[in-house]
Amino acid sequence: MKRSLRLVFASLAVAAAYAAPLLSYAAGPTILLDGQKLKLASANVLVLDAKGGNAIYAKGADTVTPIASVTKLMTSMVVLDANLPMDELVSVGIEDIDLLRGSHSRLRLGSELPRREMLRLALMASENRAASSLARHYPGGRSAFVEAMNTKAQSLGMTHTHFADSTGLSSQNVSTANDLARMVQAASGYDAIRDFTTTASHFVELQPTGQVLGFNNTNALVRNGQWDIQVSKTGFIKEAGKCLVMLATVASRPVVIVLLDSYGKLTRIADAQRVKYWLETGEAMPVARVAKHSFKPHLVKASYKSVVRVNRTSKTHVHRAHASGSSPA
Repeated sequence: MKRSLRLVFASLAVAAAYAAPLLSYAAGPTILLDGQKLKLASANVLVLDAKGGNAIYAKGADTVTPIASVTKLMTSMVVLDANLPMDELVSVGIEDIDLLRGSHSRLRLGSELPRREMLRLALMASENRAASSLARHYPGGRSAFVEAMNTKAQSLGMTHTHFADSTGLSSQNVSTANDLARMVQAASGYDAIRDFTTTASHFVELQPTGQVLGFNNTNALVRNGQWDIQVSKTGFIKEAGKCLVMLATVASRPVVIVLLDSYGKLTRIADAQRVKYWLETGEAMPVARVAKHSFKPHLVKASYKSVVRVNRTSKTHVHRAHASGSSPA
């Protein structure tokens, strides 16, 4: 009888721990994480222990919602899976102009860059014309590219995900926080994606004009030096709200953070800071500290980065340059 009671109490204790949730996360002293202390403005959230595969915190994680430019992580995987020549020049055509939302792009019609640089700009700067041109230059064109995106999603077990274009401008690109955590983890297996999504700033020289343009990462957390981020992608369209997905090391452990449908220009950044503080301390972040960390991205200056020069035979060489500036949110 006593043994049976012990088993019952043990089962109740386990159930309570999952319901709270109360669990140890940090590598140092035991920290109990109470999900009730984490107050986030994002509508759909998942915080996943990337090593153990367990959800640490979830809110609306199975809700299907538009994902905007988070789409570009799948775009990049499809490009890289195709093993296309990364030094091949890819051009911006009239088909790459955004007629759906009229979004701004600094890549003018007729501009050419190596596929590698188009991919970098699509990921770090969320350049829509770069992402569109990558799909257009895929074997079979855009339709084949989108089909490959959906096939890749199915292979990753993203059962509530659908892609309609390579940029994320279409509100028909939908997923869930749980599915996107799968995509982020899959994307982390690509060296180029880890490199490009965590590049703070970068310069390219467009062909055939020779114009040099500087770009900044759309995720201000990549540029503030206080995070250890391995994969990052932002997104925004009206239907999706502000979105942010990351794979980062917090409290000495890898964690996937998915923040979807966040309102306000800096709310997703503040939410990410709240998650980080909670994981490190087990406590809610003080309001004053949230305000301190919610800096304006345009105040962060670009650092020294490479300028990629391209000639008409697709050979490249690099030299150093400096610039400061801002990138779209």
